[in-house]
Amino acid sequence: MPSMHRILVPILALLAAVGCSADERPADFRFLNTEPETIDPGRVGGQAGGRIVANLFEGLTVRVPPSLAPGPGIATDWWTSDDGLTWTFRLRRSTWSDGTPLTARDFVWSWRRVLDPRTASKSAQLLFPVRGARKFNAGVSDDLGLFAPDDTTLVVELETPTPYLADLAAAPPLAPSPRHVVEKVGETWTRPEWIVSNGPYVLDDWRLQDRMRLQRNPRYWNVEAIALDVVEAVAGDFANANFNRYESGLIDWVDSGGVPPALVDALKRRPDWHSGPFLATYFLRCNVERPPLDDERVRRALSYALDAEAITTHVTRAGQVPARGLVPPGVPGHDGIDAPLFDVERAHSLLAAAGYPGGEGFPSLTLLFNTSEWHRQIAEVLQQQWREHLGIEIELLNQEWKVFTTTVRARDYDLARGSWIGDVLDAQNFLEIFTTGNGNNRTGWSSARYDALIASASRTRDPERRAALLRECERMVVLDDAIILPVYVYSVTNLYDDTQWAGLEPDLLNSLDLRRVRPVRTGVSR
Repeated sequence: MPSMHRILVPILALLAAVGCSADERPADFRFLNTEPETIDPGRVGGQAGGRIVANLFEGLTVRVPPSLAPGPGIATDWWTSDDGLTWTFRLRRSTWSDGTPLTARDFVWSWRRVLDPRTASKSAQLLFPVRGARKFNAGVSDDLGLFAPDDTTLVVELETPTPYLADLAAAPPLAPSPRHVVEKVGETWTRPEWIVSNGPYVLDDWRLQDRMRLQRNPRYWNVEAIALDVVEAVAGDFANANFNRYESGLIDWVDSGGVPPALVDALKRRPDWHSGPFLATYFLRCNVERPPLDDERVRRALSYALDAEAITTHVTRAGQVPARGLVPPGVPGHDGIDAPLFDVERAHSLLAAAGYPGGEGFPSLTLLFNTSEWHRQIAEVLQQQWREHLGIEIELLNQEWKVFTTTVRARDYDLARGSWIGDVLDAQNFLEIFTTGNGNNRTGWSSARYDALIASASRTRDPERRAALLRECERMVVLDDAIILPVYVYSVTNLYDDTQWAGLEPDLLNSLDLRRVRPVRTGVSR
């Protein structure tokens, strides 16, 4: 494998920093992963937590590459009623990692927990197709279309046909949580000493800001197919340090968090560079409760003065494309708004109309981003673009991921970096997060008309009508109200040696399914 010794730090120091203790078996496979905010399926949000949850817990279905179409997970098969409003899942006999039987009642309890307003789940909207889910989530009704007539049968009643329900069932937030542990231990149930899971791995150890150690679950129903005994998720916010670990053989797989911006052009020519499309959009959130961002003219001015093409051409340079909306291109049934988002003249006019001609008198604003050299470079370019195009000054503020997410959730920011990775190949999955009260909205924006449009899109059975409603929603959040400022559509940028590892081929969600990962060299296949 090619190396770049000029940026390597002393290997011995790194070994000391990331090595295992004397009585601990070395991991079979190590991958880079940002320290997750939580690994509670009912509360998880973000890719870092989702990756861990997807390997500790298994939902009704799993995503099967390369299409990521839903395949059997805990459910062996499923079928729908003629009107598409009732789904029945038949579950296999399986257990939690402590030997407790896993039944359909666990899924009913877990999905109700996701919808329970006391859980404050960021993903409650995933279950809104279920009959009664919105009212249940609002705390005004206890009637919910979820039933477990016996241990191995789960019946889901819907308000409107949802053809992608089996796909949704593979999303990490809809994996089951162990009721018998959650109710016994409470909020600390995900600690290594308490956690019980049902997926291919169990959590053996969690050293904060260092690593999570996963051990193969001997009680997993398909444990014979799992090749790796011990896996470590290594935390790290700094791309150069992460890349050095990778080059030193201390990490086997890194995503963009291990790709130093300065090395992209050289790395793209290497055989261990793996890229591809990614169902994800990079954008900025506007806190619409804070002046001057409470004025849509200011938000639109910032958006029109943002040159996304310059960012993808000169900063990211790895296949990302300027975003012309919130929904990435290629989502079936969605005709994107294809917004012309870079227009300096229009940006000037809007800012002047808002009372800040040439940027005169514009108050101080701060752009918040989480620790990443990529985010820093993008923020610095945005700062420069707004200075050059609008004559305004934006301050930059960097926070570590957990602090960042807490700050954004509390809406204690002006502008904040954001992104959304699709849970399913459906435009509504991107757009419904900005409905009133949604845990992922975090902008302070609320629109009864927008909520009604999303609800109408959920109910309609006419594909063309639904597409038109969702297109109108996208226009509102991106153009008319501009509560988010789209920057680019992601691309996968991973590093790994495919002569050493199989099962790591990039997919649309850049998931890391440890069920599939196995060493090529030894051909281990249990």
